[in-house]
Amino acid sequence: MTTLPHLPIGERVDDGIQWIRDNLSVVLDGIKDSLEYLVEGLSDWLLAPPTLVVVVLFAFLGMAVRSTRFALFTVLGLALIDSMELWEPAMQTLAMVLIATVIAVVVAVPVGILAARSNTVSAVVRPVLDLMQTMPALVYLVPVVIFFSIGYAPGVVATVVFAMAPGVRFTELGIRQVDREIVEAGQAFGGTPWQILRGIQLPLGLPTIMAGINQVIMLALSMAVMSGFVGADGLGKIVVESLARVDVAQGFEAGLAIVILAIFLDRTTGAVGQPTGRSLGAYVRRRRRTARRATAEQQVPQAVPAA
Repeated sequence: MTTLPHLPIGERVDDGIQWIRDNLSVVLDGIKDSLEYLVEGLSDWLLAPPTLVVVVLFAFLGMAVRSTRFALFTVLGLALIDSMELWEPAMQTLAMVLIATVIAVVVAVPVGILAARSNTVSAVVRPVLDLMQTMPALVYLVPVVIFFSIGYAPGVVATVVFAMAPGVRFTELGIRQVDREIVEAGQAFGGTPWQILRGIQLPLGLPTIMAGINQVIMLALSMAVMSGFVGADGLGKIVVESLARVDVAQGFEAGLAIVILAIFLDRTTGAVGQPTGRSLGAYVRRRRRTARRATAEQQVPQAVPAA
């Protein structure tokens, strides 16, 4: 029985990781220190005020973006987290999720815009995104531990890589689904590509882009829990400890705190970019009417002044 020759793909990847660690240690140390500083600074900032003040601020945020009922849920949910004595790890997890989300969005949105404007970039990016989304989450933790040791830094880097794909996909989708008639109208009146992107494509595609950012946050939260395996503080570390000790009570409480944070982040970000009290279809139709009205006004011939 013949067998195919062994391809040392894993060995080559390991050689590449070792080369990066040996030759780019200064860069890796700088990234690690920066991420540790950002996450620890944000978590300290969240933990500095009294718990009640933070709860009230989050409740006002929930009321502003959604409703009074959601603000009441925010108060009750965060109060429950505090009553379970999980406020500090919850804020540490929230800080790590927010930092990782900001980095992922800063990278994902421009890449999605490029993919929407270039079929070549889209063809190159798509298989990379497929690999990022199908790779098991724990696999991301192996190289980042080699690069950044343990702590917040490997957790943030793994979270960014794991959660970035939906941001790219939804940004590309949001821009591509904008009505071509509106884009062509902007081009007909001399709009530059940047003006069309800023004034037409991004506003019309904002609900879809925000849906992608919402998915980035949800994946970041799930990966932040996995970061407990690499020593990152927060609710993920408590889940890992409860798993090691088979502590059902502690694991359930930490899981419940994660669910509360997930619901708060999901509902808050899901409301951003959506037109209040109107469906997405109505919002798009309203934007189309506005653009066509502006086009019609530009086409009205101006009166020729008398000689």
